[in-house]
Amino acid sequence: MTLLILGLILWIVPHWMKRLTPGLRSSMGDKGRGLIALLLFIGLGLMIYGYRSAPFIDVWSPPSFMVHINNLIMVVAVAVFAMAHTKGRLRGRMRHPMLVSVKLWAFAHLLVNGDLASIILFGGMLFWAVVSVILINRADTWDRPAPGDKGRDWLFLVITVVTFAVIVGIHMALGVHPFPS
Repeated sequence: MTLLILGLILWIVPHWMKRLTPGLRSSMGDKGRGLIALLLFIGLGLMIYGYRSAPFIDVWSPPSFMVHINNLIMVVAVAVFAMAHTKGRLRGRMRHPMLVSVKLWAFAHLLVNGDLASIILFGGMLFWAVVSVILINRADTWDRPAPGDKGRDWLFLVITVVTFAVIVGIHMALGVHPFPS
């Protein structure tokens, strides 16, 4: 659990530096970008390793139907993630599509995982995404971009389907079957 928590800290602190300690972050200059990226990469690695190696401590047992709700929310989370990477008509519909995607992902996984490590990981990421939106909204105004070309909407669908398929494949390779038999 220690590595998982350390990983979360190394993920959260560098992300929030720009908002909470702007002077420190700007004093680091461009060289600091590499350090920030390294800390984020190490944090992500520690979260993954810490989560996979954490002992299973059962806190609650989610009902089996939650798997279907999780899968539905995950399709929406992946679609919102895809929206952030396309320039079609959906561009500018949402201010923080990637953070909204993380919030949906974390919430969906909290519905189906009742062990302590999952609560720490997904709860921590949900906390990070919620606070990040608050910090960004307080610091910056948003000029909504104009909708993009409708001819590029196909890319949204492709990114959604391919990303969801990759996520399902990774889960299955790790021995987690997202679709119950």
